[in-house]
Amino acid sequence: MEDHILIRYGELSLKKSNRKQFINKINSNIKRACRAFKNLTYESRGLRFYIILHQENAEKICNILKKIPGIYSFSVVSRCESNMGEIKKLAQSLVEKEIKKGAKTFKVETNRGDKGFPMTSLEISKEVSKHLFINIPHLKADMHHPEFTLFLDVRQEGTFLFTNIQLGLGGFPAGVLGKTMLMVSGGIDSIVAGYMAVKKGLSIEAVHFAAPPYTSDQAVQKVIDLLETIVPYTEHQEIHLHIVPFTTIQKAIYDSCREDYCITIMRRMMYRITEQLSQVFDAQAIVNGENVGQVASQTLESMATIEAVVKIPVIRPLATFDKQDIIDIAKRIDTYDISIRPYEDCCTVFVPRHPQIKPQIKQAEIEESKFEFIKMINQAVNDTKTFVIKSNEHIDYILYHQDKQIKIDNEPVSYTHLTLPTTSRV
Repeated sequence: MEDHILIRYGELSLKKSNRKQFINKINSNIKRACRAFKNLTYESRGLRFYIILHQENAEKICNILKKIPGIYSFSVVSRCESNMGEIKKLAQSLVEKEIKKGAKTFKVETNRGDKGFPMTSLEISKEVSKHLFINIPHLKADMHHPEFTLFLDVRQEGTFLFTNIQLGLGGFPAGVLGKTMLMVSGGIDSIVAGYMAVKKGLSIEAVHFAAPPYTSDQAVQKVIDLLETIVPYTEHQEIHLHIVPFTTIQKAIYDSCREDYCITIMRRMMYRITEQLSQVFDAQAIVNGENVGQVASQTLESMATIEAVVKIPVIRPLATFDKQDIIDIAKRIDTYDISIRPYEDCCTVFVPRHPQIKPQIKQAEIEESKFEFIKMINQAVNDTKTFVIKSNEHIDYILYHQDKQIKIDNEPVSYTHLTLPTTSRV
């Protein structure tokens, strides 16, 4: 009877000084993600964490565990008392299941975590293998390329047997390393950067710059759909999306500034706004999908000139990735097909013929002096609207704009949390 799931920690187990904090965080993240399964109970023992199933669906829970950062691997396991009679009996039952699936060759690997057990790991493996050969016809051992491995984990609390090891995401538990503001455009890169940040233990709030009528509601919907895809990886199963009205600023830039500097100035404005939002929402850094040399604004000179306007760190998880590597991750996390929808964001609707690839800070400041950008930035920040993206819910932004009966609170309060039409997502 497969009655437990054994969870193994990865990278965090190496951080001795922070080990307890990290373990407590990932354990609470697991419990939160599995809260819909009411019968589950949990047991924490050092660097191992057990989910006791109590007849709950193991496959559904495993699908959730695959999306929880900080988990190195996990196995659906069967538990018995730590005596050879019970171990042999349970081992035979598990092996017979594998035989029914068509397997013929196997090996036994034993980890004797309980050093008080009267046999060594090798002796246990030999004894169990001997029992299996006697009781299961046509079973063959293959120590190098077995069709399955029977794992025995002998511990003080009992012996755990299993034939499967599923890899987790690794990394650090989501939220353990602080909050960041993710600049998300709707393209391939930025959402992958958000995923990588979450996997590394950061929590994210998303910032998207909308410039209607030059950008459409479909472009915003694309961003919402992307964030809904990575929500299950987050600490609280939700992401706040801050939509910044950028039309006035963007028009002022292209009406006032040198054409080749427009992209540089635009990115500097975005950074300034994102930093202000980080102060409001207690974030410690900015995350984006910039990749060295990919476009004009991502040369080293461009990044230095753009980043000069903010004081908080800028994290670029994809800085040195090959494009194909980014695409591969996007496909793996199911964001790629959404990202390539043909709806332009404000970074692509106004593209200079020859953008400056080596902009200078002094020249950027000269261009910015040609219009009153500080007031515009403050207004954009004040007019920012916040949507809450939740796991298992779908927000229909287009429907929200079409439905005249849905009204935004008219009080002069910034950062209004909007209630949008939602549908259940399974």
